[in-house]
Amino acid sequence: MSDVVNVQFSEREALLFHSEGRPGKLEIVATKPMATQRDLALAYSPGVAVPVQAIADDPATAYDYTAKGNLVAVISNGTAILGMGNLGALASKPVMEGKAVLFKRFADVDSIDIELKTEDVDRIIDAVELMEPSFGGINLEDIKAPECFIIEQTLRERMNIPVFHDDQHGTAIICTAGLINACLLTNRRIEDIKVVVNGAGAAAIACTELMKAMGVRHDNVLMCDRTGVIYQGRDDVNQWQSAHAARTEARTLTEALVGADVFIGLSAAGALKPEMVKDMAPSPIIFAMANPEPEIRPELAKAARPDAIIATGRSDYPNQVNNVLCFPFIFRGALDVRASAINDAMKIAAANAIAELARERVPEEVAIAYGVRHSFGPEYIIPAPFDPRLMELVPSAVAKAAMDSGVASRPILDMDRYRQALRERLNPTTSLLTLAYEGARAHPKRVLFAEGEEEVVLRAAISFKEGGYGTPVLVGRDDVHDRLRALGVTKPEEYEVHNSRHSPLVPKMVDFLYKRLQRRGFLHRDVERMINQDRNIFASVMLQLGEADAMITGITRTWAHTMREVKRVIDPEPGRTPFGIHILVGQSHTVFIADTTVNERPSAEELADIAEQTAQVARRMGHEPRVAFLSYSTFGNPEGHYLDNIRAAVGVLDGRQVGFEYEGEMAPDAALNPRQLANYPFARLSGPANVLIMPGLQSANISAKLLRELGGDTMIGPMLIGLEKPVQIAPMASTAGELVTLAVLAAGGVAR
Repeated sequence: MSDVVNVQFSEREALLFHSEGRPGKLEIVATKPMATQRDLALAYSPGVAVPVQAIADDPATAYDYTAKGNLVAVISNGTAILGMGNLGALASKPVMEGKAVLFKRFADVDSIDIELKTEDVDRIIDAVELMEPSFGGINLEDIKAPECFIIEQTLRERMNIPVFHDDQHGTAIICTAGLINACLLTNRRIEDIKVVVNGAGAAAIACTELMKAMGVRHDNVLMCDRTGVIYQGRDDVNQWQSAHAARTEARTLTEALVGADVFIGLSAAGALKPEMVKDMAPSPIIFAMANPEPEIRPELAKAARPDAIIATGRSDYPNQVNNVLCFPFIFRGALDVRASAINDAMKIAAANAIAELARERVPEEVAIAYGVRHSFGPEYIIPAPFDPRLMELVPSAVAKAAMDSGVASRPILDMDRYRQALRERLNPTTSLLTLAYEGARAHPKRVLFAEGEEEVVLRAAISFKEGGYGTPVLVGRDDVHDRLRALGVTKPEEYEVHNSRHSPLVPKMVDFLYKRLQRRGFLHRDVERMINQDRNIFASVMLQLGEADAMITGITRTWAHTMREVKRVIDPEPGRTPFGIHILVGQSHTVFIADTTVNERPSAEELADIAEQTAQVARRMGHEPRVAFLSYSTFGNPEGHYLDNIRAAVGVLDGRQVGFEYEGEMAPDAALNPRQLANYPFARLSGPANVLIMPGLQSANISAKLLRELGGDTMIGPMLIGLEKPVQIAPMASTAGELVTLAVLAAGGVAR
């Protein structure tokens, strides 16, 4: 089992990720204005006295006046960190911060990590119990067995908020969801299957308990530990393991697997041998979830039994058992109905919802990204971890189960409206960006990094290669491999480097470019000089000659200068106007701003073209476009001759009968603020605009750069749209991560 995908990266990259800028992965952001004395008086004294008294009078109102109802504590003592063992509470902090980030990213649940410096069970219980007023839920993490059983059970008895140990129950829920579907595919009834569980730790026991709660008969489950089968009468096991002791003559894993329908592995790499698989029942179901190396590699299991259905904890095989499919969403549903616990009914509801999702048609973007089939089958029994539908389906199922089982204190009366609210809670752009990365890994491309001597570019190329997104093709001089070695690359010679001083491609490149430019005032020697001395020209010609699939540049020269060089080699795509888009990405919103880089004073036709193409990009990123043509004026107030092009652009779109909403001329407040927009009931936008078409390059570029430096959201771009080849020109101040994102978007066709 796993909480993440298996992506390769260097130790240096991991440390830089956690240390650059503000150290760590979390910060506290105020949700109310804090600019004036009045704001502070309301936030603290004396204004805070009013909600204090309200909560004292009625404790339930804490959910109305504080963040408690959307706040989860992620708690560990570091005794079982990932697969690394007992490294202590402080060492667990990066993992717990990461868990908090996953809560926010996948389900908009706010989390705070708390690391407890003790292995004393009673002290942990007391510490967590005392924190109940602060939080809406408790997520226990990376606490070793059997202590984790005692801690969780005691806290569930003492506390009136959900307590959930993800290492146990998250794994159990995803495993059970996959088991439901595997049984359907093999025409088995869950009540009849014979299961062997290899491993007797927290996750293995939780899987066993949930399977039994869903109908697997007690005597049909054999649990094994390092010694062998846990059978009735065996006296060297703890009370949680002995609860699953079976009446059986089998004493070894090999003996237990004879005729077994299902193998559940939460043990060690290589524990399941091919010869054991051969002894299992027809169409065996194998969940080999040891991570990072499973109990048996799927290809070995398939060689032994081609009819097997196999799941692992790895993302590079089908059917990944990934806890991120579960824990954010089960807490989302529990918090939304103010549940007092997460019970078996809620866990079963989550498992069934996840299983049902896998049986639905896979969305096109998910299928492309993960390389999966478009229908339920042996290699798709568990949904992809980044399927955007999880946010709607799993919390709503969990919330309903909480209400039906009597642990919800605030029932949801309109489930359809609740599901709609869940859909709106997260930004589809974040899911699409994740899918773009997965798509790059599934369909890797060759990407030119034109400035291959710059450290930030080399770090981006390293990340691009080690992340499995494709092959970086570096343009640079003789010392590029030395620079890679200095950055910690152990085999720099594996990186493809092109040096114009001695590249065998130069004669062909010169011929190509001279034929293109000979009637534009360039002599043959001018072209030779450009090829030999200008990395952007050299890389652009390589791209034109098919030596790569996309190109990234921009770090060493201004955007405009770089664009002039690229345009000497690469033309606009026929019928399109090249332009730039900046994308502002928040937790629940995305705004597309164009044209921010190319056209100084676009004509009405060009503004209409830019609007249409930006709307297409918005749709590719999961948004229904609502376009506003921006101006200093809103519908002629004040009047000015600068409005002519904007008004004419709206008329051009009227004539084209495009399939999206648009309006103009509008000032930004009318375009983005629903209260201001309400002053214009005739406006054709059904909600705030998410595509902003700027009247000219000055206002567009200034606005984008101001937002990048002063805004609180993530800024992607500028993305260059409309050239006949995929080229992206990054801002000079770009980080390695931003370069990788542009490379992935360019190679994947999102930016085109």
